[in-house]
Amino acid sequence: MKKINYCCRNLKKGAKPVYKTIKAEFPGIKQKKRDCLGNCGLCAKQCFVKLGKREIIKAASPELLYKELKQRIG
Repeated sequence: MKKINYCCRNLKKGAKPVYKTIKAEFPGIKQKKRDCLGNCGLCAKQCFVKLGKREIIKAASPELLYKELKQRIG
């Protein structure tokens, strides 16, 4: 199973509901909060997560990010 990494700064900008919803719906998926994922340009503009070691999933809103994540893991 893949791990989802979240940037703490991006969580504050809107991705926090995604983290909580994924945690509730998919308790077997590992999620980690990191201080910085090194994607500051993207982080300032959109909600994003890192799926696995390299795959970046981005969306214009937390709702769209959740939908994309759910398709990939669900």
